Amino acid sequence: MDLTKAEEGKEYIIRRIDTDDEELDAFLFSLGCYSGEPITVVAHRRSGCVVSIKDGRYSIDTQLAKAIHI
Repeated sequence: MDLTKAEEGKEYIIRRIDTDDEELDAFLFSLGCYSGEPITVVAHRRSGCVVSIKDGRYSIDTQLAKAIHI
């Protein structure tokens, strides 16, 4: 299941991230978004969703949310 189908306010564990872009992988890793880390969807938006990773909140677009599997 990807983040677009996640329930708001529930904590999930990231299983894998499916991207073909090494820069994007490095960016997500710098945010703390990698396999085994907990992630919470704070809110779903029309253009994507707001997620909480570690101590930060980030707005990600739908394409990226579909690449993060929980």
